[in-house]
Amino acid sequence: MKKQIEQFVKHLGPLDRIALLAGDASTRQYFRIFSADQTFIVCQDPDFINQDPEDYPAFNVNHLFRRHNIRVPVIYRMDSTAGMFLLEDIGDLSLEQAAKQLDSSGLENQYFRIIEKLTEIQTIPRTNSLPFNRSFDIEKLMFEFDFFIRHALTGYANISLNEKNLDRLRNAFFTVAELLNEPEWFVLNHRDFHSRNIYLHDNQIVILDYQDARLGLPQYDAVSLLRDSYHVLHDDLCARLMIFHYERMRYCGLIAFSWDEYMRYFDLMAFQRNIKAIGTFGFQVTVRGQNTYQKYIRPSVNYLKSYIERRPELQEAAKILNPFFEVIV
Repeated sequence: MKKQIEQFVKHLGPLDRIALLAGDASTRQYFRIFSADQTFIVCQDPDFINQDPEDYPAFNVNHLFRRHNIRVPVIYRMDSTAGMFLLEDIGDLSLEQAAKQLDSSGLENQYFRIIEKLTEIQTIPRTNSLPFNRSFDIEKLMFEFDFFIRHALTGYANISLNEKNLDRLRNAFFTVAELLNEPEWFVLNHRDFHSRNIYLHDNQIVILDYQDARLGLPQYDAVSLLRDSYHVLHDDLCARLMIFHYERMRYCGLIAFSWDEYMRYFDLMAFQRNIKAIGTFGFQVTVRGQNTYQKYIRPSVNYLKSYIERRPELQEAAKILNPFFEVIV
């Protein structure tokens, strides 16, 4: 890989150092390269190999966000033969890391700024191209529910449902997916808008890992941020941020929901999102051997319990899932 990187960035001159960065939950690899007094990031993405850059989601969404003044790392160069692209280095201060350093007032201020940035993403007008031709439709939501069954229940917790209970659970999940499939309400969502994909750099909010952006309910990204498995917010701050998001969306003309409707769909969307997250964590532990993800399962399960307490639409799924929650964590 070192020789590939050196060949890819040879226009920069000799490199002083190449450092592999901690990965995310994908197959991409990130490297920080040091050249004279500059640093850059090289991403190697197997999905980009031999792709037309114009059809590559990361390029499309990066370009879209930059056109609409959403701060993302600049892409300086791409090479689909090697599956590599050269990115601006925006440092190491993710929101997750900042939360450990800031006092409560400073952290609160950043979260309110991020909600404002979120609504800017949601107001981007639709076109007929990527990412607006993808959505959280029933097929996508059910794929993620099934991923949870396969990798969290079966793979991670070693729980084997009999055919009757498996059908009951999938039917309950399908009911939730149907409730969330409201295309007339859909807006653009980042898709993984959590504390590991939001960075603070030169007093700017910088958004990463945006390549899976798609249409979905306006609550989706708010759920990712406020019901984040990597950083759990205090209840009072979370409640104020939800109100702020609701008011911002109303002000921008994105929704006509009542507050009660907003909260209902927030909880249903959060249920699906956290189920999906637990499936991802189970996959990372059992398939990829990344045991560090295990500690994020418990906060995700705790979130699920709170939605189930409030929402009758989740009771059928809860009848099957409740006995297994302690096994999963």
